[in-house]
Amino acid sequence: MKIERAQTSKIHGIDFNNLSFGQTFTDHMFVCDYIDDEWVDPRIIPYQPIQMDPSASVLHYGQAVFEGMKAYKDDTDRVWLFRPEDNHARINKSAARLAMPEFPKDLFMNGMNELLSMDSDWIKPGIGNSLYVRPFVFANQAGVAASASNRYSFMIICAPVGAYYSGEINVLVSEKFSRAASGGVGYAKAAGNYAAAFYPTQLAQKEGYQQMIWTDANTHEYLEESGTMNVFFRIDDTLITAPTTDTILDGITRKSVIQIAKDMGISVEVRPVKVAEVIEAHKAGRLKEIFGAGTAVVISPIHGVGFQGTKHVLPTIENSYAAMLKEKIVHIQYNKSEDPYQWRKEVVAVNA
Repeated sequence: MKIERAQTSKIHGIDFNNLSFGQTFTDHMFVCDYIDDEWVDPRIIPYQPIQMDPSASVLHYGQAVFEGMKAYKDDTDRVWLFRPEDNHARINKSAARLAMPEFPKDLFMNGMNELLSMDSDWIKPGIGNSLYVRPFVFANQAGVAASASNRYSFMIICAPVGAYYSGEINVLVSEKFSRAASGGVGYAKAAGNYAAAFYPTQLAQKEGYQQMIWTDANTHEYLEESGTMNVFFRIDDTLITAPTTDTILDGITRKSVIQIAKDMGISVEVRPVKVAEVIEAHKAGRLKEIFGAGTAVVISPIHGVGFQGTKHVLPTIENSYAAMLKEKIVHIQYNKSEDPYQWRKEVVAVNA
């Protein structure tokens, strides 16, 4: 792997106490190119703009997928990743759905480890602080023929971050729009999935909500995801979440929540969830919690749900499942507890 270090670091001009999510980037990035049916020239270079032909396939046909990960620093300055093999497997699953080449695991892990080692000063210790890691792949063949590209770039960029959401989170149940349809690319982290969500989300925000809860495209009767998060409902003392299908992302935090909850003795049901079931449970006083789960937020409690012109506000409860599960996951991520699942992986530079 070729390595070109930045001549000077930007880190001294960064206010780590006032970071906007995903707006500040570290000194270096990992790059690898797909040419003549193989991945070639893996390298780490100073973070910089990229040059692209105006006819590049990604700009016209949207062949782009990505992942979201985080790196954490413990109290002894050791750096950790959380379930990175799952991210590698998922970006390849996403790529395959968009007719893009899979990326080798050794290049993925080694490139990321080396990059994080070089920019480890950007990872601040303390719960809430982390380095958001964004691997992504895009088509860059020049030409506007409507077919899969034969050239791609794989990159990893990193951004220091604090908490993703602050304040109360209120969501609006979608009665018209859907995030994905069966047979489509909803299970993939395809860039276009997120672009299509922006307009309905803007409409919800005009009504005073921060995010949508997406419903199925066929009937709008079943709840699927909340914004960019998988969503969980606590009815009585049972935790319920929708099953992963070709319309729902197989969230890594989601899988972790389900595993830990079961091991804590919490009743977990993975099954379709009707909007009517949740609303009726709220009216009966049985809906105790709703929370979203995802890499950026870990777990984010939802304060209120809007549906058919009514906002249903959830109670504030002690010893919430959201708080207990978040603590368990965060303590694994920051090396503050044992990791019985072997999810935590230490960053050790390949070329150290």
